[in-house]
Amino acid sequence: MTPNHAALELWPAAVSGTATETDLLILAFTVLTLLLTVPVFVAITYFALRYREGSEADRSPSGIRSNLIEISWMLIPFLLTLIFFVWGARVFIASKNAPPDAMVIEAIGRQWMWKFQHPTGQAEINDLHVPIGQPIRLRIISQDVIHALYLPALRLQVAALPDRYTDLWFKADKIGTYHLYCSEYCGTDHSVMGGEISFMNPGDYQDWLTHAGAQQGKVAAGRTLYEAYGCAGCHDPGSAVKAPSLAGLHGSQVKLADGRTVAADDAWLREKILNPNGDRLAEGYKQVMPSFAGRIPEDELGTLIDFLKSYTAPASGKAAQATP
Repeated sequence: MTPNHAALELWPAAVSGTATETDLLILAFTVLTLLLTVPVFVAITYFALRYREGSEADRSPSGIRSNLIEISWMLIPFLLTLIFFVWGARVFIASKNAPPDAMVIEAIGRQWMWKFQHPTGQAEINDLHVPIGQPIRLRIISQDVIHALYLPALRLQVAALPDRYTDLWFKADKIGTYHLYCSEYCGTDHSVMGGEISFMNPGDYQDWLTHAGAQQGKVAAGRTLYEAYGCAGCHDPGSAVKAPSLAGLHGSQVKLADGRTVAADDAWLREKILNPNGDRLAEGYKQVMPSFAGRIPEDELGTLIDFLKSYTAPASGKAAQATP
């Protein structure tokens, strides 16, 4: 980290409405705290000096007592701070619910780098380009230890955890390039695990996508992995192995051998691929699938799941009823 990094500025720039509202919330609560505490400390100082030992002062009880003053002193600060609790809760809840039209970008943390993959297949290392005016959802996971993606200009931070997806979303409204960091100590080179996030006009972003060395689309790349890891040899029609079809599986209800019925969502597919010998065996099948834990990198696993999500059901319209 160098002295010109935004994280070392007294108050980093805010590039989204949520970041601006967060700043306002912090400043307003700071003002309220000062209004409630400064008079108390001023009074403590005054009385400590006025009635210090040896001073000439009337220390006899005044006889004045007001329950109204005491109740007001407790109730008014409580109600004022409750306003900020509701305000903060509203901002927090809004930050956890991305709009349905948000563009999803995959983010993977590993020692010691960030990898971002755009919906159209372009991938970046330690840098991220996004358009302004467009809700962006970052879907985050770690390939090794716990990391944390910190975006000061957006006032956002979220943990990147092994074997579990987390996410954050934002909609930037200002053009510029700002720093991003890992804010969770993750090993020897934690201090260099950072990069830049660039907020661009939508037209400039599309131009960047065009000239950024476009890779295979995520679905096409997922199909390549599906075949490379041998999934097609067991799960495609005509296979000699009695394995279920994966077409139409994602989002369907799967009946398991133990009688339970579960939804085949992203997390379930991920665990089934990594730990097929767990309690996810489909009804009517034997457990013969090998574990891919330690064999498939986290970014390839995400791409493979993206393919399975788009793998449509057979022409008959029947959704698959089994597992990978």
